[in-house]
Amino acid sequence: MKNEASYTVRFALVAVISALLIFSLGVGFTMLMQKGNSSTPLPVFNESTQIRFVIDPGHGGEDAGAVAADGTLEKDLNLQLAIALALILELNGNQAVLTRETDTLLYDRYNDLTDYTGYKKVYDLKNRLKIAEEKENSVYVGIHMNKFEESKYSGLQVYYSPNDARSNELALAVKDTVSSYLQPQNKRPVKKADSSIYILNRAQMPAVLIECGFMSNENELSLLKTKEYRKDLALCLFLSIVDCFN
Repeated sequence: MKNEASYTVRFALVAVISALLIFSLGVGFTMLMQKGNSSTPLPVFNESTQIRFVIDPGHGGEDAGAVAADGTLEKDLNLQLAIALALILELNGNQAVLTRETDTLLYDRYNDLTDYTGYKKVYDLKNRLKIAEEKENSVYVGIHMNKFEESKYSGLQVYYSPNDARSNELALAVKDTVSSYLQPQNKRPVKKADSSIYILNRAQMPAVLIECGFMSNENELSLLKTKEYRKDLALCLFLSIVDCFN
């Protein structure tokens, strides 16, 4: 679906990429000039200081998440959007880590129990958090979809961890960017996560969980199922992250 908002997002992307290319060309020229002058040391990149963005597509495997009226599975939309976001981050010089790249749960990632009956979801959540914890300077971004009994509700909703002030800043940036470029009618405020959101309640790094749309809304579901809209949404999330951390 072509609309003015999607073109606005693309225009913003072009501006960002253009700025990055100009910056990269400038740095490359400077380093080339410095290389010919042995008295001028080249800049040293300290990898340990770079932020790792942990992108976590919720659900997977036996856990489909929400199921739309037409049979669309939340776990599939989560993964497709997360991959798009991770790719954009990587292409622009950031480090992005996906907790899963296939249709699977993570309950056995760090454990070797023979029987996970009744514990799959708990271990799955623990391991997703562990992936974020083991990455130095990590930022956690959970990707989910919403569903409600009434089909009238639509739009993105962001939850943030109460344990790091930057979580609220990132949540606000996501909300503001999406409202500006993609969902001008979305006035839904960000929400502080409580104990019911396992990962955000325990995360000690900047962490947000993004419910990216309502699968119970026919119009929004039709958008979420298109590669073009997911790309626009991923670009908005990317711009939000850049605004906060770069």
